[in-house]
Amino acid sequence: MKDLEFDKVLNRIANYCLTDLGRKAVVDIVPIDKREDLLEQLHQTNEYLSSFENENRIPNHYFDEITKEIHLLGIEDTFLEASSFQKILAISETVNELLVFFKKFSEYYPTLFNASQKVEFSKIIIENINGIINRFGEVLDNASVELKTIRKEINGLRGQIGASFTKALNHYAAHDFLDDIRESVVDNQRVLAVLSMHRKKVKGSLLGNSKTGSIVYIAPEATLKISRKLQDLIYEEQQEIVRILKILTNTIRPYINLLNQYQTYLTHLDVVASKTKYAQQINGLLPKISPEKKILLRNAYHPILLENNAKKDIDTVPQTLELNHNQQIIVISGPNAGGKSITLKTIGLLQIMIQSGILIPVHERSEVYFFKTILTDIGDNQSIENQLSTYSYRLKNMRNFLRKCNEHTLFLIDEFGTGSDPELGGALAEIFLEEFYNKNAYGIITTHYSNLKVLADELENVTNANMQFDDKTLEPLFKLYIGQAGSSFTFEVAQKNGIPFSLINRAKKKVEKGKLRLDNTISKLQKERNKLQRTSENLEKEQDKAKLQTSNLSEKELKIKEKLERFQELYDNNQKMLSIGRKINDISNLYFQTNNKKKLLADFMKWILIEKNKHVDNRIAKKKTSHKSYKDQKKQQNLATVTNQKKLEEVKKEVLVEVKKIRDRKKTIEKKVDKAKADYLFKVNDKVRLPDGKSVGTIDKIEKNIAIVNYGLFTTQTNTSKLELVESAKK
Repeated sequence: MKDLEFDKVLNRIANYCLTDLGRKAVVDIVPIDKREDLLEQLHQTNEYLSSFENENRIPNHYFDEITKEIHLLGIEDTFLEASSFQKILAISETVNELLVFFKKFSEYYPTLFNASQKVEFSKIIIENINGIINRFGEVLDNASVELKTIRKEINGLRGQIGASFTKALNHYAAHDFLDDIRESVVDNQRVLAVLSMHRKKVKGSLLGNSKTGSIVYIAPEATLKISRKLQDLIYEEQQEIVRILKILTNTIRPYINLLNQYQTYLTHLDVVASKTKYAQQINGLLPKISPEKKILLRNAYHPILLENNAKKDIDTVPQTLELNHNQQIIVISGPNAGGKSITLKTIGLLQIMIQSGILIPVHERSEVYFFKTILTDIGDNQSIENQLSTYSYRLKNMRNFLRKCNEHTLFLIDEFGTGSDPELGGALAEIFLEEFYNKNAYGIITTHYSNLKVLADELENVTNANMQFDDKTLEPLFKLYIGQAGSSFTFEVAQKNGIPFSLINRAKKKVEKGKLRLDNTISKLQKERNKLQRTSENLEKEQDKAKLQTSNLSEKELKIKEKLERFQELYDNNQKMLSIGRKINDISNLYFQTNNKKKLLADFMKWILIEKNKHVDNRIAKKKTSHKSYKDQKKQQNLATVTNQKKLEEVKKEVLVEVKKIRDRKKTIEKKVDKAKADYLFKVNDKVRLPDGKSVGTIDKIEKNIAIVNYGLFTTQTNTSKLELVESAKK
């Protein structure tokens, strides 16, 4: 998890938590051991994510931590303050609200509903606290008879204190013993502002003086006596409040396990919500969890890189990769700074995230598998403390890999075989790779070693891959290509970075001809493949354009055909109508000439019979033509009828919901209109009518809610409450 920087992902998720307990829980997240528990966590997060896209948003789950309160409840003879009960009340109400919500929308959030069913729904805590403490965190007067009596006396004494102070103030002010400010406040107590020269004439307790010493502050004697009584009552009030809080604490104490359950549930929900918000930020989703051993990541993004690039407004290149029975291990090669390590970390980090119940940024048609062990060896892990070299450290890692590796393992190794002599280290790396292969482990390694590239071609279920480079600019494209090893472009990259050409040539002479030829061959093959890939992409684009044009032409042809058919039908109908018109015209002209009704009727009936026979013949011909397919049509009609009925039922349900909404809106509008009419004050020249009538009249005069309405031919008197406004008088 350290190699893959999983802690950075957890810290980013923790920032979305609403509570400290949620943040602590997120930081402590580790991959889940059981497949069933993992699926439950993933579905909960996925359901919470769906709540952002529908109208049934999950209620707020924020709460104040009550760990201290739960601890105190576990100690006998302790009691909680009113503020603590406020926190307990809030957490109980929040949980109850969530339980009711998930029960109501159990079809939308089935996994979250199942989790909520493990929590007990109870109103006992809420009712007990509400009976003693108000929403401001104060103990209610009615909490006990004694408290109510004490507070009543306190209020009475406070009134007496005010009255006695006012009396003293007026008395000494009348004798000109007071300063112009007359009074002040010392230690939350009203005092008289007495001139220093008259301080002995004022009875009371001296509480201070001004900076200049010209004024002394004295509390009147009568007021002090009442204040002492008040302090005694306030003390009694506090003692009674403590007694009440002790009783309430003892009432709540048996529910300590329920409160623990409440806090645990809300903390869990805070973790789920923070995972969801993070998934929304990185476009995370839940891919298919494959039952067979297979990884298929389409358009997979490294989440940390994706966020960092988004802040810099840089595009992130996604990777597509698959591991299965036929492609058990992938060996990625190519030049440095081409993205090999990032690709490796992307696959590993996404696998750790999904196995920790966190949604990942991939295409929705991706698939992942539940691995029991994930092993990584990424970066230079030279240990200064243990005095281990990089190679020694890696050999120890390989020993652990060989011990733990099995068919349920995913291993990820960066720069496989480095740290020792290329030939000897490469040979040992070959043996390790063969061991991993024979143990049916799945994995991805990155390397520069040619012998590992060759071995990948020789082993049946091991595949070479490379990170693509622009062969002209030698800039990395950060795209993974499966199926061919990559050249290290060692000399080309050196030349691009300004190393003199003469030095590069000297270096080439020192390299064995075989290695140089192999690297050149791979480099040429990679360049050719890049050209073929570009050509293939261009051809695909052209093919898509051709398909689109063909589709457009087909649509146009179909529309023209439909128009021609409609035109033909219209033309045939017009011809038929013209023929009928001409025949009727001939018969009528003959009648006008001969004035013979019998002849007219006979000709007309004869023509009608001829037309009828033609119509019958056409129907018989159509019936014969369609008789063969009658049974098939009947079946299709029956199927269509059943389908239509189902659709009709669904539509009815949707329509009923919409109709109800429209009716509610109409009722609201009608109420507003009725209220507006009721509040309207009629004026002279307003056009009005009676509610049951259609005639519209004009108000000529209004006296004490009695209006005289002029209908033109007559006038009438009626109460304005019975009138309905048609048009308000123009100003």
